[in-house]
Amino acid sequence: MAVLETVVIAFWAMLPAYVPNNAAVLAGGGRPIDGGRNWGDKRILGDGKTWRGTAAGILAGVALAGVLTVLAPEVSSATGIDVPTFVPGAAIGLAAGAMLGDILASFLKRRTGRQRGAMFPGLDQLDFVVVSLPLTALLATEWFFEVFTWGVIAVVVVLTPILHVTTNVAAYKLGLKNEPW
Repeated sequence: MAVLETVVIAFWAMLPAYVPNNAAVLAGGGRPIDGGRNWGDKRILGDGKTWRGTAAGILAGVALAGVLTVLAPEVSSATGIDVPTFVPGAAIGLAAGAMLGDILASFLKRRTGRQRGAMFPGLDQLDFVVVSLPLTALLATEWFFEVFTWGVIAVVVVLTPILHVTTNVAAYKLGLKNEPW
């Protein structure tokens, strides 16, 4: 039961970071964050990183954290697994960190000459984790260290790439993405 419990807690705790990039795809469009500017001969971020998508992603993650907090007592009672509730700093850190991680990954892709939508293995799957976890630790330190034990972090690092590939392939098949990664 300890392994299953750790997987459930990891998935539950990361949901506010998992959802923002998907919400950004659905709500995206509009004005690019970089305003179409270049740094040297390359775009800073590209047209795929927009203010509307970023705002929608953060709002979706924070709203989901609120819903999960309301549902946590019932889920914990029904499953016997003590899923966490989210303090405001955790909700903001997970959601905003996920979006910031994706933006930083876009910046790195442009610097390495990759075009919008180009694959960048490893970075594509973990960019939002690498930023959301430290930002959450900074904004909600006590909560972070109570929830994100080493076991939970290990599950997140293993589970996230699997979920990322699965959801991206599904979005591609549904016509929501131009590439399956």
